[in-house]
Amino acid sequence: MTEPPADPDAADDVRDIGGTRRVRALLAVGAVAVVVLAGLCGVLGRQEYQARRTAAAHSLMVQVATRAATNLTTVNYTRVEADVQRILDSATGPFYEDFRARSIAFIDVVRKAESKSEGTVSEAGLESVSGDEGRVLVAVTVTTSAMGVSDRQPRYWRMRLTVSKKGDEAKVSKVDFVP
Repeated sequence: MTEPPADPDAADDVRDIGGTRRVRALLAVGAVAVVVLAGLCGVLGRQEYQARRTAAAHSLMVQVATRAATNLTTVNYTRVEADVQRILDSATGPFYEDFRARSIAFIDVVRKAESKSEGTVSEAGLESVSGDEGRVLVAVTVTTSAMGVSDRQPRYWRMRLTVSKKGDEAKVSKVDFVP
């Protein structure tokens, strides 16, 4: 007698067990690779975001210091009150308090001398950053004229301005002249 033919589907099931294991293993490896790549992209993306945010904060500090140095060195007796207000608007902390306290005497001296000065920033660079404060070195060329003085030779000044950042706003909190 002949044996009944074996079930062809049963033979395929036995052969597929090995293939199914391989497919499952490949799927698992693929899933792990996707998770690892997604995590790596997340880490690298966060680092890029932080680097851009830091660069923007540093750029803001240099811009604020440059504008403040120009404001400090550009004063005209015909509009001295507005010039002083512009300086105060870009100031905070100890510098604001000191300049505000001296502003009336400053306005009086500028008016009496009929003084005009114009400052131009030639270079500015971030010296250091600590938390939300940055120190910026600024080189300024200042041309000044006053009543009875015809010499308009440019003067070259260097300043170290401390910029304090609070939220999205940054202002100058300290000004030192560098020899």
